[in-house]
Amino acid sequence: MLKFFVLINLAILFMMNSPAHGQDLIGGGEANAELKTNPESLNAWRDLRYGMFIHWGPISLKGTEIGWSRGGDVPAEEYDQLYKRFNPENFDASQWVSLIREAGMKYLVIVSKHHDGFVMWDSETTDYDIMSTPFGRDILKELSRECKKQGILFGTYYSICDWRHPDYPVEHNRDEWKKDADMDRYIRYMKTQLKELVKKYHTKILWFDGEWEDPWTHEMGMDLYQYVRSLDDEILINNRVDKGRSGMEGISLSSRYAGDFATPEQQVGRFDTKTPWESCITLCTQWAWKPDDILKTREECIQTLVRTAGGDGNLLLNVGPKPDGTIEERQAERLKEIGEWLKKYGETIYGTRGGPLPPEKWGVSTWDGNKIYLHVLEEETSIRLRDFPHEILSVRLFSEPAKPDYRLEKQDLIINIPVNPEPWIDRVIELRVKQ
Repeated sequence: MLKFFVLINLAILFMMNSPAHGQDLIGGGEANAELKTNPESLNAWRDLRYGMFIHWGPISLKGTEIGWSRGGDVPAEEYDQLYKRFNPENFDASQWVSLIREAGMKYLVIVSKHHDGFVMWDSETTDYDIMSTPFGRDILKELSRECKKQGILFGTYYSICDWRHPDYPVEHNRDEWKKDADMDRYIRYMKTQLKELVKKYHTKILWFDGEWEDPWTHEMGMDLYQYVRSLDDEILINNRVDKGRSGMEGISLSSRYAGDFATPEQQVGRFDTKTPWESCITLCTQWAWKPDDILKTREECIQTLVRTAGGDGNLLLNVGPKPDGTIEERQAERLKEIGEWLKKYGETIYGTRGGPLPPEKWGVSTWDGNKIYLHVLEEETSIRLRDFPHEILSVRLFSEPAKPDYRLEKQDLIINIPVNPEPWIDRVIELRVKQ
């Protein structure tokens, strides 16, 4: 079965004329069967491979989790008043976006509204927004402009559930639904806000969340997807707009449910070259800023990015800025370290597709044209590629002077890896094959 799988994947690889060949374009769900994912937007986004997620807001003053700590770690009455003290006077959009570029990231998704209902832009729908804080500046406007200036794709996270809003029926950690809630009125509120994000702030990704709660239905999800696409046909919308997600680890899209890409959370998605997907993973442990949070190592971050690309997914790596508007120095330094690695190895990540080989114990592979990149993540002296069916034109270690020895044993390709005294993170072997 493994031999058959490898042969089929390799055969498909070299018949492809474009990275998106053969993929399912899902789109608007069963109620909008003709409304498919925009293929140009999807292909361009998949080529980017690596972006920054930002969870930030007044809750950074407390150092607890955004949204979820309302009514738990922080009493709702206190949580809802934090915005009156939120004054991130050191926020500088140009510095943030410059860091994104230095980190090798190609797009940004920032929380515009989390489950707590606080709005990070100047909205006509509510006074519970950034303009009502002592800071009084439009965070999203400044970031959207700076992303355009520096060539970063701008996207926004938006929570469907809103535990503070009187018309949303559910409140976190409460057993009873709100008596006077009106879901239809709440959806009109949401649509007005989303129109602002699309038309005024030019978001090109809408990353929904909070769809799992009972007030939100499959029909509402399909309707919201269709509405957003009517505002901008080029926008990408994740699968959490609808009810098709299966847990935190799942990569699931079907023609029944709306959505353009799947969203495994806090783990690398499984190998899937047909379904567009993106893993969202925190740089520390908490989504929002937490003092002295545990920071992932350089090795862990780089290998997470490589395993994600090898599985044919994107990585959205999360940072939680501090209450003063700066990104914690140690987190910024870790991002720069990843960026330095990408300066050498970015060719093996950006614009590639995952595979054609499924992940092995030794690591993963990516490919572009007639080049296959073997990312050897575990320390090995040699690797064996079973039933490798193509003629080898060249084998080299990427960004290293040493040349690996290789030989064929029947249909198996065996590559010996030269010794390198440097710490092992990812030894990349480039194969050029005859198409």
